[in-house]
Amino acid sequence: MDEQQKQEQEMQPKENKLDLTAIISAAIKIPGVKVNRKEFLQEQFKDASPDLLAFIVADGPVVAGCSREELHKKANRIIKSRTAVSSGASFLAGIPGGLAMAATIPADILQFYGVALRMAQELAYLYGEEDMWCDSTLDADKVTNQLILYCGVMLGAGGACQAVRVMSAALAKQALLKLPKQALTKTIYYPVIKTILKFFGISVTKSTFAKGVSKAIPIIGGVVSGGITLASMLPMGNRLAKTLDKAHFDYTEADFEMDMNDIRIICEQEEKAEKIEPDGTIETCEETQEAPKEETASKEDILTQIQKAKQLHDDGILTDEEFSAIKTKLISQL
Repeated sequence: MDEQQKQEQEMQPKENKLDLTAIISAAIKIPGVKVNRKEFLQEQFKDASPDLLAFIVADGPVVAGCSREELHKKANRIIKSRTAVSSGASFLAGIPGGLAMAATIPADILQFYGVALRMAQELAYLYGEEDMWCDSTLDADKVTNQLILYCGVMLGAGGACQAVRVMSAALAKQALLKLPKQALTKTIYYPVIKTILKFFGISVTKSTFAKGVSKAIPIIGGVVSGGITLASMLPMGNRLAKTLDKAHFDYTEADFEMDMNDIRIICEQEEKAEKIEPDGTIETCEETQEAPKEETASKEDILTQIQKAKQLHDDGILTDEEFSAIKTKLISQL
């Protein structure tokens, strides 16, 4: 029993070292993960006329006038294709000794997120995002942040959908031109990305545990591992496609205001969660403000409820009126 506990303690730090930024950096080096925007669009719209194809490559399918229905169909094909690829690779990784014997779980996670990142780029380009890789003066941090946001949307992390819509919608881009670049980074990128990275740690720990258990039985382990991937990748792709579709086709000023408000709430939560001192140390609210701990927890519960209601609204379960009523009631309790 002591030996087992020792092994568990040795395993724990390895699991804690899993970091989304590191996984993206590693996964993007896998051949085929980076997507050539021009080649991808030329393949997707190979039946278009030469003039239309040139327009699509230059300005994106949405600006070129491609219909919402056409892009929706292409997005579904991309999601199903990438899910099939990842599930097959996950099946091989799930068989002990089948892919990377001593490091099956890391290899499985790496291939999973490699496929997810390729799918994210393809969906982004399909809905008109600019090329992330062709510029000779590539901003690695900006690309990493963008990929983290896409992963956050796919994983269902709070604030990710709102941030991607704000950064993608033409209406929002015009509004954001009024904000200084530094303020934009502080109010959108930084707090949301921190939230995603925290969420990722929990998400990976749970999925890693499930896949680790499934690998105990040969063949059946492969089927289970592949099934987990299949069940994860499809909704991940659909979530990102739906977010990009919303941003480019029916995003309103009211949606923009709601998303910015949600992002502000996340920013406030991050500011309350930790206080950075001048010497670089971090003090949590629990350490510096023990007296109002009960009140802070109550506020955090309300903010969490607002985020959950927003997710239900994004998924189409709550109408605009229902979500607005719920949010107004919860905010009044603050």
